[in-house]
Amino acid sequence: MAKAKTTIRNQIRVLRFTHGEMTQQSLADRIGVSRQTLNAIELSKYSPSLEVAFRIARVFGEPLEAVFQHEPEAN
Repeated sequence: MAKAKTTIRNQIRVLRFTHGEMTQQSLADRIGVSRQTLNAIELSKYSPSLEVAFRIARVFGEPLEAVFQHEPEAN
């Protein structure tokens, strides 16, 4: 039985702009990753570690589920 693929979607871009138009570099510095890593996470090309996901949510004062959504991909 094949495993269904999933995608982690996020609201990082929206949250950055609603929090004073925070730059990717500024957020990356606050959570301890490179801007390139943050960009890949924001574009859903890379799923963050649980630790990084919690750091991102903490910066915005949001619960993890408000920042990241786990969705199955359509076959």
